[in-house]
Formats: sequence, structure tokens, C-alpha cells
Amino acid sequence: MRLLWRRTVGQRLRTIDMKVFLRGFVVGLVFSGLGAANAALFEDDDARRAILELRQKIEAMRIESDQRFNARQLEVDRKTTDDSTQLRRSLLDLQNQIEALRTELANQRGANERLARDVAELQRRQKDADQQLEDRLRKLEPTKVTVDGREFMADPDEQRSYNDALAIFKKGEFASAQTAFVSFLGRYPSGGYAPSSLFWLGNAQYATRNYAEAIINFRQVISLAPEHMRAPEAALAMANCQIELKDVKAARKTLTDLVKVYPQSEAAANAKERLSRLK
Repeated sequence: MRLLWRRTVGQRLRTIDMKVFLRGFVVGLVFSGLGAANAALFEDDDARRAILELRQKIEAMRIESDQRFNARQLEVDRKTTDDSTQLRRSLLDLQNQIEALRTELANQRGANERLARDVAELQRRQKDADQQLEDRLRKLEPTKVTVDGREFMADPDEQRSYNDALAIFKKGEFASAQTAFVSFLGRYPSGGYAPSSLFWLGNAQYATRNYAEAIINFRQVISLAPEHMRAPEAALAMANCQIELKDVKAARKTLTDLVKVYPQSEAAANAKERLSRLK
């Protein structure tokens, strides 16, 4: 019995000790858990402060970055604005220069056109002047003419003056013809037209009954150009003037010389007829 009781008591004691141990262990665990919890709580506060500090640093960095970015952006905007203003000024200056060049080019074109017109006008005037000079030289340049079977050189003015005087004679204006031929012979006394001019002048004087002057001019024809085709006619006309002046002796001699010198001429045949009638 005692042994059984002792065993029972021992088992109970061991059971009680185990319970006490377990209770102490649990209490230890509880206190140990409470310490860890408190330690964790302290660590969470530090972390929060660290996070807050980190957030504050990040925010400060963000603000500083934003400020730097804004400042940089302002600087870029200012520089862009300055560059844009300078570019607009440069473009405006370039446009003004282009307009000035266009104006200058237009003025130059206008000046070139005026110069071209002036040159064309000068060329036209020069051409006209050259033509006029050529015409004048052509008028002054002697040309070969044939009058009353004679060929000689005469300038255009000489030809025109002779033809004008002869035209007056052919119209029957004998007084005017005398003036024209006298003027012509005064200008061209030894020209190729001289024998013919003296002949027509004598005929104009004969027509106006200026026989003495006519005889002088007819005689000049014969003495100046005895081979002239008008020389036989001049001799016959001179004899007629002498007959009009009642100088029969002189007329007979003139007619006789005519027949002798120009026997084959028509004037010689007329002279023979006149001689037969002179007493």
C-alpha cells in the first residue's frame, strides 16, 4: 500500500511539476512574446521615421528637380523666344533685303530697257544719218551722162540744174529760160553741158529777139566744141540772127562756112537753100 501510495504520490508530484514547468514555460513564452512585440513596436516607429524622412528627401528632391526643370524650361523658353525673335528679325531683314534687291533689279531692268531704247534710237538716227550722207554723196558724186551725143561726167546737181533750165525753155518761157541758162553757165562754165547750154541760151535769146547776144552764144558753141552735134544748127541759127539784123554779108559767110565745114549735116542743106535766096 505504501509503495502504491508512494508511486501515486510520486506520479502526482511529477504531474504537478510538469504542470508548473509548463505554466512557467508558457508564462516565459508570453513574456518573451511581449518583449518581442515591444521590440517590434519600437522598430516600426524607426521605420516609419525613416520612411517619412525618405519621403521628405524624395519630395525635396522632387521639388528641387521640378524647380531645376522649371528654371531650365524657363531658360529654354527664354532662349527659344530670343532665338525666335532674332530669327524673325533676321527673316524681316532678309525680306527687306530681298525687296530692296527686287526694287534695284526692277530699276536696273528699267534702266536697261531705256538704254536699249536709246541705243536703238541712236542706231536708227545713225542709220538715217548714214543714209542721208550716202544720198548726199551720191548726189555729189559725178556720174556718166550723155547729152546731144556727148558722153561726160557730171554731178547730180549739175544734171538737175541743166534739166530744169531746159524744161523751162521747152515750156516756151524763153525769158525765164535765158535767166536759168545764164545762171547755169555761171556755175558750170566749163562743164560737159556748156555747149548745149550755150545753144539753148542762144535759141531763147533769138526767140526774144536778142539777136546780137544770140550770135555771141552760137559762135561760142562752134568755137568751144566744133565737133558737137549742135554746132551745125548753131551756125544756121547764127546766120538767121544776122539776117534779122540785115547783115546779109555776114550771113552769107556764115552759111558758106557751114556748108563747107558740115557738108553732110541737115543744117548744111538748109544753108544751101538760104544761100540761093540771099541777094
